[in-house]
Parts: sequence; structure tokens; C-alpha cells
Amino acid sequence: MGKKGKKEKKGRGAEKTAAKMEKKVSKRSRKEEEDLEALIAHFQTLDAKRTQIVETPCPPPSPRLNASLSVHPEKDELILFGGEYFNGQKTFLYNELYVYNIRKDAWTKVDIPSPPPRRCAHQAVVVPQGGGQLWVFGGEFASPSGEQFYHYKDLWVLHLATKTWEQVKSTGGPSGRSGHRMVAWKRQLILFGGFHESTRDYIYYNDVYAFNLDTFTWSKLSPSGTGPTPRSGCQMSVTPQGGIVIYGGYSKQRVKKDVDKGTRHSDMFLLKPEDGREDKWVWTRMNPSGVKPTPRSGFSVAMAPNHQTLFFGGVCDEEEEESLAGEFFNDLYFYDATRNRWFEGQLKGPKSEKKRRRGRREEPEGGSKLACGGAGTQAPVEVVKELVTEDGTVVTIKQVLSAPGSAGQPQSEDEDSLEEAGSPTPGPCPRSNAMLAVKHGVLYVYGGMFEAGDRQVTLSDLHCLDLHRMEAWKTLVEMDPETQEWLEETDSEEDSEEVEGAEGGDEDENEDSGEESGAED
Repeated sequence: MGKKGKKEKKGRGAEKTAAKMEKKVSKRSRKEEEDLEALIAHFQTLDAKRTQIVETPCPPPSPRLNASLSVHPEKDELILFGGEYFNGQKTFLYNELYVYNIRKDAWTKVDIPSPPPRRCAHQAVVVPQGGGQLWVFGGEFASPSGEQFYHYKDLWVLHLATKTWEQVKSTGGPSGRSGHRMVAWKRQLILFGGFHESTRDYIYYNDVYAFNLDTFTWSKLSPSGTGPTPRSGCQMSVTPQGGIVIYGGYSKQRVKKDVDKGTRHSDMFLLKPEDGREDKWVWTRMNPSGVKPTPRSGFSVAMAPNHQTLFFGGVCDEEEEESLAGEFFNDLYFYDATRNRWFEGQLKGPKSEKKRRRGRREEPEGGSKLACGGAGTQAPVEVVKELVTEDGTVVTIKQVLSAPGSAGQPQSEDEDSLEEAGSPTPGPCPRSNAMLAVKHGVLYVYGGMFEAGDRQVTLSDLHCLDLHRMEAWKTLVEMDPETQEWLEETDSEEDSEEVEGAEGGDEDENEDSGEESGAED
């Protein structure tokens, strides 16, 4: 009894501390957010000049990270919205909407009147009702210098059937934030975590909100049990049993004046209705088995076939005195909620045409078979790329292609066939903050970023991988990082440049480490 009371008091104390911090952050950030509101209003005025829907065939979108890539529920299309780009001097934010037609391998830019303001690190969730709806909440806008931030708390819906944006105004929702996570659960949107940052302060969240898609109302959930500590950039996915899994994420704490310590979380929790009631929820700590991802931030997540959660890439920054060394990843992991087990995704390499089971029909050209190589040797293959920065620094990017065999993936229906060693062809290079989507069992990876010395390389390439076959990556859009413009920092920027730069940009978080940028969003 005494222990329980002590725990409850401790919990209430933590809540008060968090409330005080939020008030402090809110007060200090109000002024800079007011400055940015004027800039946002300027861009909304420009957007308001659009009076009709214009669909324009176009080349692939420009490089970006922290955008959203969503699957159309009825068509073979991917929907890209928002994102950010940093060229060394300015950050650029976007509110453009692009549609990728999978069958035609073609991009279309869709200009729609009155879109949401420019943003990155938001969350977008597609639901099937009404011919398909894309719901977008929150995210952030930054000054072109990347030193001031505005965190949105608005909710928008894109009606896919009519191609119209609508802002849904409802009280009682989450505070302004970015790096949060949101999923569709039955007839609700469930939102968890995120962070809010001003020039001097920041706060991370572990609160949970539900938005009812029938009544258009927000409610704050108060789950029982011990849940995750505050964090952003975590994995959030719905299990076949109707629960919601939270894994990993990133947070930082101030250990002394002007010194922050970052934490890459690697714990897992399950949020589920208690006793089947949708108004009462409970947290449970989970201890999955199998081969878990190494601790990292900036990873990307999508739902794979068989209700598995797919985990890709990310970055692990080693913080040392006055320096940061980041290791970027391009590996794949799968989490099977039914078995509460992690599996490492390994490519098997292209199959030999000669050794198919007799009587099996040949696959027509243009089918789902992927032509680009994966690892086909018996040992992992290391592919090394070298990138020369403008100052002459040679940065080496190492990429390890897995050996044949697909851990966590069901065996091929053609179990008798043998694999032939194929020449290793790299798929997406190591990166963080990429955009993922899965359609018809095929994974699509677009964009993201990696660091080369002091330079941030933002990507615009597009790759796909058949998750049923796990044979090889296929490159749909190539990009040569060496062709990307990179401007050295200057001591001052003109006001006119501020407006020009912000017209498309924001670096997720202007923090000391590239990891944090990737981690939180």
C-alpha cells in the first residue's frame, strides 16, 4: 500500500515537472513562432492563388527527407507530401503533392487549392472510407537559417476521390509537435509522442491521443500500466490482434548548461484496449525474441505482408568531444507481432531460370520479378562507395549485402530450386529519414539523407524490393550524390534570402548531430 502510494506520488511529480517544462518551452518559443507565423501566412497567401486542380506530368521530385509516402487504398499509386531539403546555407520546406503511378512508372504533380502549409516531420495516414482519405497531423516549419521552429497542431484531410484538401478543426487535440507517430486503428487515428523545440528549449512527449473518424473529435487517452518514456521518431504499428506496438525512438536531456545527451531507445511496448473496451487502455512492456535491430535513430517503418512491420535504415551517431561520427544503415528487419519476434531481412539473389521445378509456368516479362541484383554469394558482400566532398575530403560509404537466405520471410513456394550466385548490385545506399511504402507486397524506398564529412547529402532516388521473393532491389530512379549543390555556411543572410529560402525548406532539427535530425522525425 505504501509502495503504491509512493509510486503514484512520484508519477504525479513527474507529470508536474513535465507540465512546468512545457509551459517554459511554450513561453520562450511563442515569440519565435509568432515571427514564423508571418512567413507561413505569406506562403499561404501564395497558395491561395490556386483556384483549380492542376495535374502536371513531371520528372521525379527533388531531393528531400522527412516527407510522407502513402499508398492509395484503391489505385496503384503512391502519394508523396511535404518534406525538407538543406543545401548547406538554407533549409527548404515543401507542401507539394506528387503521385507516383506504379504501373506506368510515372510521376504527376498535383496542385490543389488551399493545401496545408509547408512542413516536414508530420504524420500521414490513409483510410479507405469515402474513396480514400489521407489524414495529416502536425509537423514543423523552420526559418531558412534553420534556427527557429514552428510546430503545427493542425489536422488536415485530403479527399482522394475529389482531390480536395480540408482542414478539420476540433478542440482537445495534441499540442504542436513533430516527430510524433500516428496509425489508423479501427475508426480512429491514434497518435503517440513527438517533440517540440524552440531555440533554447525542447520537450519530448509520451502522451496518447485518439481522433474519432466518425465524430471528428479528439480525446486524450490515459492508459494504465508503465508505458514508454517521452520520445520521438519511434516505430508505431498495429498488430493483427488489435494492439499497437511502440518500439525505439530518440530523446535527449540537458545534462548541464548547453550540453545535451541523446538517447537511442530500444525498448518495446504494447498498447491495447483493456478487457475489450475502447475507452480504457493499458500499456505492457514487451521483450521480443530474435535478431533485433542495433540501436539507432532516423529509421523508417512500413507494414509488410503477413501483418509484419518492416524496419529500414537509420543512423547511429557516436558523440565525442567536439565531433560526431555517424554510421548510416540500409539493412532490413521484420517484426512479427504474432510471434513477438524480430527477423533480419536477407536477400536471396536472383533465381536461376535453369533450375525451376518442371511444369512451372515462366513468368511474363514485366511481372513482379526484380531484375536488379542482390547478394547471391554464400558470404556477405561489402560494397564500398567513395564520395569526394568539395573540400577534397574522401568519404567512404560501406554497404553490406546479406548472404542468401531470408530470415523472417516464408520460404519460396519453389523450395526445390537452387539459387545461383549473382553479381551483387547495391540497392538504396545507407541513409536515415527515408520514406517507405508497401503496395502489393513490394517495398518502395524514396529519398532520405546521409552525411559526408560536414556535408548533408539529401537523396531523391527510388528503389523497390519484392518482399515475397526477397531476391534483389530494383532501382527505379537513380541519383548521383556528387551532383548535388552544397553551399558553405555564411555569417549572415539577407532578409530577402530568408523568404526565398523558406519557400521550400526546413532542416528537421538544427541540432549538433545529424542523428538527432533523423532520430526525432
